[in-house]
Amino acid sequence: MLTDDQITGFITDGFVKVDRAFSAETAAAGREILWRGTGCDPDDPSTWTKPVIRLWDYSDEPFERAVTAPALREAFDQLVGPGRWLPRKSLGSWPIRFPSPEPPGDDGWHVDVSFQGDAALDDFLSWRLNVFSKGRALLMLFLFSDVGPDDAPTRIRVGSHQRLAPVLEPFGEAGTTMFDLHEFYTDSADLPEAIATGRAGDVYLCHPFLIHAAQPHRGRTPKFMAQPPLLLREPCVLERPDGAYSPVEQAIRQGLGYKRNLR
Repeated sequence: MLTDDQITGFITDGFVKVDRAFSAETAAAGREILWRGTGCDPDDPSTWTKPVIRLWDYSDEPFERAVTAPALREAFDQLVGPGRWLPRKSLGSWPIRFPSPEPPGDDGWHVDVSFQGDAALDDFLSWRLNVFSKGRALLMLFLFSDVGPDDAPTRIRVGSHQRLAPVLEPFGEAGTTMFDLHEFYTDSADLPEAIATGRAGDVYLCHPFLIHAAQPHRGRTPKFMAQPPLLLREPCVLERPDGAYSPVEQAIRQGLGYKRNLR
C-alpha cells in the first residue's frame, strides 16, 4: 500500500514511484517479446539504427501480469478510488529508445490528451483533455529495463499538474488539445524537474495533468518503457456532496484553489 506521505507527495508533486511493482523476471520476459517487435538484434548495436522505435499495444502474458500486479491495483484504488477506474490487460504504446547521436524528434514538453471529441479515432493529435480529466485517471510509466540518468528517463515538471488545472478550467467540458497549451509549457519552465529513473519492474503513477517530456538516449542500453493510461469510469467530480475526493481530484481542487474558496 502507498503510505500517507506517498499519497501527499502525489497530490503536491504529481507522481509517485512504486518500487518493484512487478518482478524483474516479468520484465525480462516482456523485453524478449519487445525485442522481436523492434526487428533489432539485442546483441548487435549496429542494428539499432533509429533513436526511437514505436510499438503498439501488447497483451501477452508478461504485460498482463505487470499491469494487474496486486501492488498496482491497490495503488489505483488509493489514488483514483475503488470502482472509479477501468481494469486493463495490456500496456498501450511503447517508445523504445536507443542510444543515438540523432535527436529523437518527440522530446517536447506536453500533457497527454484523454478523449476523442470530434476528432477521428486515429487522429490522436486532435484528441482533447478537460479539467475533469475525462477518460484518463492516471498516466503510468512502466519500466521494463533499468533506467539510469543517461538512459533517456522521462522528464517531469514537478507540480505542473496543479498549475495546469486553472488553465484548463475556462475550456469547460469541451476541453482543448495539447497544442493549444504551448504557452503554458513555456510558462511552467520555472518548475523543478525530476527524472523517472529506476529498475526494471518499477512503475511511476502520474497525475493525468502532469507535464512531461522524453529526452535523447545518451547511455548504452536501450530503454524499454510502456506509457499506458489508466482509464476512468467517469470524469472526475470536483464537487462531491459526501466530500469523498480521490487524490487525483484533490490535486485538481487544490490547483483551482478550490475556485478560490468559492470566491
